[in-house]
Amino acid sequence: MLKDTGTLGTILDATALRERIECFGIWGPLSVIALMMLAILVSPIPSAPIAMAAGAVYGHTWGTLYVIAGAEAGALVAFAVARLLGRAGLHLWFGKHLPAGLIGSQNTLTGIVFFSRLLPFVSFDLVSYAAGLTLLSAWRFALATLAGIIPASFLLAHFGHELSGGEADVFLYTALGLGVITVIPVAVKLWRDRTRGR
Repeated sequence: MLKDTGTLGTILDATALRERIECFGIWGPLSVIALMMLAILVSPIPSAPIAMAAGAVYGHTWGTLYVIAGAEAGALVAFAVARLLGRAGLHLWFGKHLPAGLIGSQNTLTGIVFFSRLLPFVSFDLVSYAAGLTLLSAWRFALATLAGIIPASFLLAHFGHELSGGEADVFLYTALGLGVITVIPVAVKLWRDRTRGR
């Protein structure tokens, strides 16, 4: 349905998304929050272009705040949906992609949610849904998510702001650096698993 309306194409095109947000005027911040929520609730929609567009339009501070508000709200809605539907309902939605569920004590679950928010290669929405299937309290989930999304939200909004100011080279090198930092822990884990298997 998103493809039919052209919405997904707009979200994936940072320039078009920025222009669309600017057209909303005073409703622009609400559109950013709504789009971030939608990106969390509907798996194929990426949140990074939305966050960068928010930074380009509203700057570092306000862009970050709108991104955080949308991501936090989306995560809480996903958590609540999982609590209401249960595993059987979510299995129909996600199929085999749904994690088995997070396990552990309240402190362990809180830590898992927090650290998963810091890792860009861990699915934000699936963790939110999976957490809703556990006994983790809603306030702990909300706090862990909030603390975990602040760094990435700021970085994406910052990149969007820098890119809009013509600092494309700065953006490119920073993005490449972050990509390398992200890949290193994954590469180390794969190498360790491979050496243990020998």
